[in-house]
Amino acid sequence: MAKPETTVGQVLLARIEAQAKVLAGLDDAVRADEPDAVHRMRVACRRLRSALRTFRRLFTRGATDGLVADLRWLAGALGGARDREVLAARLAAQARELPAECDPERVAAALERWGEAAYREVWPEVVAALDSPRRRALGDALAALLADPPLRHRAARPAVAELSRLAAREQDRTAERVRTALAAGPEERDRALHEARKAAKRARYAGETAAPAVGARAERYAERMKAVQEVLGEHQDAVVAAATLAAHASASGEAFGYGVLYGRQLAAAEAARERLPGVWKRAGKRKLTRFG
Repeated sequence: MAKPETTVGQVLLARIEAQAKVLAGLDDAVRADEPDAVHRMRVACRRLRSALRTFRRLFTRGATDGLVADLRWLAGALGGARDREVLAARLAAQARELPAECDPERVAAALERWGEAAYREVWPEVVAALDSPRRRALGDALAALLADPPLRHRAARPAVAELSRLAAREQDRTAERVRTALAAGPEERDRALHEARKAAKRARYAGETAAPAVGARAERYAERMKAVQEVLGEHQDAVVAAATLAAHASASGEAFGYGVLYGRQLAAAEAARERLPGVWKRAGKRKLTRFG
């Protein structure tokens, strides 16, 4: 007897179960402020939320709305600490590469002090979120969804064809946002590029979800979308870093060094924008979505 074909619902539930386990296993590590724990929990939240949103038509209407909102809340609570940590590390590392006349070690030390203070300022919000009833309810809701999945009949469709269709849809969504960003004027450009980054990340996660059922083709799709996400991430990081330097230059006592770093962020953002069309050309090929 032939083995029954994997359904798209089975693929989706496997993804949710795997990421729910990651999320549940990180509470203690985050409380202990272990290296990279906040980042890993935040990524698990994003992957879960992306799965619930991308595959929302497989669920009964409204069944996952609360989960999506709670995952967004938890990722947001983690984000303040993580963003400050990454930003300070980025700028301190770049400061150490400044010319000698900028006194690079002194500039790096000032940035590290700022980063540590900013991180500790928001850290209580992370602990409060983990200890909250809402965090416990989120874990319970994920367990309930996996125990009795509120799936519609379409979740029983063969996986490969459905996953290919979803990949094409996410590719189209990303293409539209990339086109909009490339055509945007200076005032709208940074926000438009950030929106394109979020679309590329969602497409990447769709490819990751499909990979266990599809194999190399879905992995290639995810890799191409990750490349788009990364170049747009470089742009966003540079934009945020430039704004932070501008806001804190006077108070830092290192206005000259901060100014040189500011110029380097503008150059990095421009370089990322110049790379985007070529990276997208590889990710936007329709054949990437042909999983069957």
